[in-house]
Amino acid sequence: MATDFLVAYATKHGTTGEVAEAVAEELKGLGLEVELRELRKVRDLDEYRAVVIGAPLYMGRWHKDARKFLRRHRKALSEHPVAVFALGPLKLTEEDVAGSRKQLDRALALAPELRPATVEVFGGAIDPAKLSFPFNRMEAGDARDWDAIRAWARSLPAELRGPLGQRDGDRPSMAVSDN
Repeated sequence: MATDFLVAYATKHGTTGEVAEAVAEELKGLGLEVELRELRKVRDLDEYRAVVIGAPLYMGRWHKDARKFLRRHRKALSEHPVAVFALGPLKLTEEDVAGSRKQLDRALALAPELRPATVEVFGGAIDPAKLSFPFNRMEAGDARDWDAIRAWARSLPAELRGPLGQRDGDRPSMAVSDN
């Protein structure tokens, strides 16, 4: 029997990993089987019914591990329901979010076979104490909206339900408890 969700992420300083953990916990709270893994440690996707990919945007580009993951698994990803998120702007202005979404769309275009059911950009976070010069002189900030992140995670079974369907003898649909 396949695991319901793989939540796979890339992170440079831990903030995207924290978001991936929150997504995985929300899905588990709905009674789903979830595996949380770093993108670079995922070897194949056969044992998963759906895939959530998350990575930060840095200097106009999606994290290199996410880009490599798309290239390496492009065929398998085209056969799975997929959701994608990125952490980007430190300010949630409409212009900053749109700019980050454009960067993410550019990265996703490298795998045209991939047709994510849902794509989301969340605010990013920066802790100058974790950075080297000259970035350690940047102002600290955290634009992650945890309520929005958790709500998005809870929406994933419904967003992906149609494509999840019955696959290779798995259960016919993912049951979501109303707890």
